[in-house]
Amino acid sequence: QVHLVESGGGLVQAGGSLRLSCAASGRIFSIDPMGWYRQAPGKQRELVATITSAGSINYADPVKGRFTISRDNAKKTVYLQMNSLKPEDTAAYYCNAGIKTSSLVRVSTFYWGQGTQVTVSS
Repeated sequence: QVHLVESGGGLVQAGGSLRLSCAASGRIFSIDPMGWYRQAPGKQRELVATITSAGSINYADPVKGRFTISRDNAKKTVYLQMNSLKPEDTAAYYCNAGIKTSSLVRVSTFYWGQGTQVTVSS
């Protein structure tokens, strides 16, 4: 009943920019936190950035200063602005969100999007 749909991936040259979006839909009472993870071929999925509904942000060290996470609470959407992209940023990027479906739920359930591919050429 809850869906996360990502968009905005693609192929870009090193030094370029991309903006990812992830919209949540379905039976949603609250979303906290929202975030982005990525997984390169042969590697484990890793944190990119997270943001709470109050605006508290956490970035992984490799993306600090280059990526910016933001969210629109009214639209239930999280964004990832990626600048100065490097070939090592190439990965499938996944949206993640902690969602409560009603006020009676005490613990959030974490959902994943289907992923969007980002490829950075050198």
